[in-house]
Amino acid sequence: MPPTAIAAIDLGSSVVTTVVGERSDHGYLHILGVGASPAAGIEAGQISHVARAAQSIAASVEQAERSAGRQILSAGIAATGAHIESLNNRGVAAIPSLDFPIQDDDLRRAIDAGRAVTLDPSRTLIHAIPRFYVVDSQNRVLDPRGMHGQRLDVEIHLVTASQGSIQNAVHCVEQAGIGVELIVSQAVVSAAHAVRPNEAEQGVLVVDLGAGTTDIVAYTDGAIAHTSSLPVGGNHITRDLSIGLRCSPETAEMAKRRYGQAVPDLIPPDPKPIELVGFEQGRTHTVSPVFLAEIVRDRIVEIVALLLDRIAERQLQQSLAGGVILTGGGSQLLGVDMLFEALTGSAVRVASPEGIYGLSDRLGDGSSTAAVGLLDWMLDATEVMPRAVPVAQQPGGAVPAVGAVARGLLNFARVFNPN
Repeated sequence: MPPTAIAAIDLGSSVVTTVVGERSDHGYLHILGVGASPAAGIEAGQISHVARAAQSIAASVEQAERSAGRQILSAGIAATGAHIESLNNRGVAAIPSLDFPIQDDDLRRAIDAGRAVTLDPSRTLIHAIPRFYVVDSQNRVLDPRGMHGQRLDVEIHLVTASQGSIQNAVHCVEQAGIGVELIVSQAVVSAAHAVRPNEAEQGVLVVDLGAGTTDIVAYTDGAIAHTSSLPVGGNHITRDLSIGLRCSPETAEMAKRRYGQAVPDLIPPDPKPIELVGFEQGRTHTVSPVFLAEIVRDRIVEIVALLLDRIAERQLQQSLAGGVILTGGGSQLLGVDMLFEALTGSAVRVASPEGIYGLSDRLGDGSSTAAVGLLDWMLDATEVMPRAVPVAQQPGGAVPAVGAVARGLLNFARVFNPN
């Protein structure tokens, strides 16, 4: 594969998506290949069966290779799950002399200091993202390089994950015959692609409605401030429908995709009943579209309640000022944006991949935002590496190393990836 082409694998709980692409001269993402395979052996973002997960990954990669006409030897992977947590920390570095301006090495020392937190042995650091800098008494400097001062502080956002979960994900990808270049949080890269600069400045909440989890990324004052995950998602809606509609999970999933609606009041009066296959083979029964929508609505209401509890707990109300951005497969349910808007009191928009061409028709909805976001992230990291920080060591190394950083942090850095 040419060095400008990058492969990204999104390990979703419903679908494993592989995207191959490169950056055009005009800055757009040229999608060269796309692969999507049903996610077997992955539940709530974590590996539950190594062999099945490896087969799903291999099938997704094989599709992407065929459509791109290129062999994939290595890729970045986006992981999710309720084990993802975050915290903010501050690092400090003394500037050797006022006679010389602040340089990359000074930023690196400040960031290394901010990354130096004591973690539980079972956890690993997957992101260390600079939020803003402080030079002496001048607060909120976006890019301090070239400035003069005696002390450089950096406010840094740290994202951690279960080391076992990360190692399992790496092992499955390697079992599929693919080397792992880096590991990122699905929520972080999805949000980085979905959020526009003016939204980040005002404050915005990104909610990724996945199959197994609902990921949350909050932006305040122009930078990422919180990353976490709720252990509830689209699969829980499917299970509710399976019980409420008295049908198999497969039939419930079909009904959700075909007839799913989050606002029962939007259904016209006297709707045509929906005919479903019951648990007994060959026997069918009818259900009301309104009843189906009520089941969907009740689970979405629970998800929003958990979401607002998390926002209140972490005092992130400012992140709702600019609205809510919905991504993930669950964002495609009819009326889900209207329900979120009514429950949160904020403006809501459903994000989809932007700035892409080529095989873009296969990545047109919010369920693909994480895969495209990872591809975008990796290409930006490749572009800024010569003037930023050394690339991360291979996953599984004993000593964390600093990774790549880019666009979302105003052209200096993107992510310092210790894996």
